[in-house]
Amino acid sequence: MAAIRFKPNRRYFLVHKLEIPNGLIAAGVVLFAPALLIAQHDRISGPIERTKTVVLKGNINPEAQPQFDRGPIDSSLKLDLMTLALKPTPLQQANLERLLNEQQDRLSPIYHRWLTPEQYAERFGVSPKDISKVKAWLESQGFAVTYVARGRNWLTFSGAAAQVSKAFRVEIHRYEVDGVTHFANATEPSITVALEPMVLALLGLDDFHQKPPQAPLRTRSRHNPAKPEITAPDGTHYLAPDDIATIYDIRPIYQAGFDGSGQRLVVIGQSDVNLADIAAFRSRFGLPKHPPQVLLVPGSPDPGTSGGNMGEADLDIEWSGSVARNSTIIYVNSLTESNSKLYAIDQNLAPVLSQSYGNCEQVVSLTDAAVARSLAQQANAEGITVLTASGDSGAAACDKAFNSPEATGGFAVSFPASIPEITAVGGTQFTDGGGNYWNNTNSATGGSALSYIPEASWNESGASGLASSGGGFSTFYTQPS
Repeated sequence: MAAIRFKPNRRYFLVHKLEIPNGLIAAGVVLFAPALLIAQHDRISGPIERTKTVVLKGNINPEAQPQFDRGPIDSSLKLDLMTLALKPTPLQQANLERLLNEQQDRLSPIYHRWLTPEQYAERFGVSPKDISKVKAWLESQGFAVTYVARGRNWLTFSGAAAQVSKAFRVEIHRYEVDGVTHFANATEPSITVALEPMVLALLGLDDFHQKPPQAPLRTRSRHNPAKPEITAPDGTHYLAPDDIATIYDIRPIYQAGFDGSGQRLVVIGQSDVNLADIAAFRSRFGLPKHPPQVLLVPGSPDPGTSGGNMGEADLDIEWSGSVARNSTIIYVNSLTESNSKLYAIDQNLAPVLSQSYGNCEQVVSLTDAAVARSLAQQANAEGITVLTASGDSGAAACDKAFNSPEATGGFAVSFPASIPEITAVGGTQFTDGGGNYWNNTNSATGGSALSYIPEASWNESGASGLASSGGGFSTFYTQPS
């Protein structure tokens, strides 16, 4: 009989006798992973009574300060893409964290065995009966439920401000911040007692959205805006896709047949994009005709276009597609980047997700932070690598880039870059003085780089303001493993 190898910190049940149909008796063991021993149970035992409520703390956006308050909003204002985020039980959360560790342990039998959204729902979501009861309760309050997550951990819904105020006993006001009018809840919402143990957060009560990087986009040559001169007459250099391939030695990978074919990548957005502009970029630089797929999140109105958001979306789509040249890029669009991300992860659209939005941790509510990390953990469990920008104000993420040469907001890091399950990517800059790294002319596809160019962390902070790669210590999270 072969030896049975037992691993530490696992639970086993020994079955001493096993009846076999032909009458023989044999000894054997049945092994159960701890997570599989926990049956999902219903957590809503009684009726959902609206009269018995409890306050949900941590749902006020720190940017909604009293000095900016301009009074209640119009009660008829429609709020779209509100999200009721549901939390796992403490035991489910412990099992999820164990799973995440084992999925990254090369010695584990479940190394890189990712979950589908349905498998995630069965192990870490709420029960089917409970999600149905939550949906029915929202509808009984007059809301239109627009999406129920496959992971059974959140629902989106819409309704008028008056309905929101009545159902959640919350005041929603207008705020004037930096010359821009916003809306946000002035008080903490309340939730019926029957639902409180399973509710993580109520999102969508404000429109203080995360922002794209503040550094100016320098994507066109000032010498000829209509046709970029990648190596300009004055010696200024602008990178073309073929320059990236040369500098980072990607050409041999292309020649070996790895050009993104068969791969998918999600770019997160909160603005419409001009597909003709993206097509022109790919044509100008000799890239394959491979337009991105554009998905509007169910229940989201068309967000239209906005300068910084649209520019960032163009940049992300164009440059991810210029490296992974034949990959399928899926641009997920909605009113907010957070809703776009929720949908992309719940649908498990791609194994790589890229986002370029953020805020300093100090203006992120505790519940927003909790939902964002829970979502990142779900993404990792499904095998999704989440990438984000580290910020552009150095270790002073609460200060606005190019606003002041001195940091006044104290040490701060960018969120969600600080989340342990997310890979934050910082910028670099070339230190090419004294070397011969460029051709004097451009190739047909705009390339002019000759080789790898020495580089350092991006830091151009000076008299004009802060402009450097973000980083520092998080106030939310301890150092990850």
